[in-house]
Amino acid sequence: MTMKALAPKLCAPYLAIAAVSALLIHPIGHAQSNDAAADSGDVVRVVVPFPPGGTTDLLGRLVAENLTEPLNAAVVVENRPGAGGNIGAAYVARADADGDTMLFTATSTPAISATLYNNLNYDLQTDLTPVAVVGTIPFVILVSNDVPAETLDEFIALAKERPGEINFGSAGVGTTAHLAAEMFKKEADIDVVHVPYKGNGPALADLMGGHLDMMFDFLPSAIELVKSGRVRPLAVTSEARAPALPDVPSVGEAGLEGYSVLSYFGLFAPAGTPDAKLDQLNRDISAIAMSDANAARFEQLGVTPAAESREWFQNYVDYEIDLWGELIRDANLQVD
Repeated sequence: MTMKALAPKLCAPYLAIAAVSALLIHPIGHAQSNDAAADSGDVVRVVVPFPPGGTTDLLGRLVAENLTEPLNAAVVVENRPGAGGNIGAAYVARADADGDTMLFTATSTPAISATLYNNLNYDLQTDLTPVAVVGTIPFVILVSNDVPAETLDEFIALAKERPGEINFGSAGVGTTAHLAAEMFKKEADIDVVHVPYKGNGPALADLMGGHLDMMFDFLPSAIELVKSGRVRPLAVTSEARAPALPDVPSVGEAGLEGYSVLSYFGLFAPAGTPDAKLDQLNRDISAIAMSDANAARFEQLGVTPAAESREWFQNYVDYEIDLWGELIRDANLQVD
């Protein structure tokens, strides 16, 4: 089971990234309107279903900021966090289908929710329409410095020697990192125990402190921990190495061929939004993603830009729902 079946031919190599602290202090505020947009009175809302300051929020603000001119409207970001991203997604699903309210998120978040949650109050495939992808971010497989394994092969061998004794952490049940690790467990045929945390920060702290053995973390927040030696990287989950961590092999290189997980970020609109508006948004967002002017910002966020058609995006979302759904059912995971 892999994430590579529908993976696009990405349009740029992985970019080196700045320190995580730079992500937090970089002055990206609410996207501001230009004079013409302000005079027109038009407002477009981009809903981010997570709190301010994270990767999804910062990337969503970059997109919103760049949409002001082509839309000739004030484009503002609204953070509506909660329920694993589902509060914001449900809000957009119920919004008017006029293109003035959209959802920006990692595509795997609603795709996972489609199976994970028993009482979800929206349907990703009927209530929301994929508009455009912006880019991708891989995970880094990290272990505590106390774990006696220098390579992925050694870690897998260790886990096989000690079934049920090694643990891994995540920001919570059903998060992309949790399920990426569950997929890794299945592909590697190992028995490691999940320890859910209330957020990524506490899990990383326990990993650095030696209280946690392993976890999957997004490249932007992992890179400085790796460079400082506070954790040990075993592999990146992209098909090729990330230039930001050139000495860290891909999972395939490290011995688990066929395993590849990338988190795609993109924009969704309420179902029924006119095709003409969606097509124009797709063109505008693709231009934003591939713009030389935004290259440094994407680099800072650790994002590889991507541009794909609406049809490709819809097919990919359907694929992710099937992929994660199978994994969730196999792992017997459910959230009320």
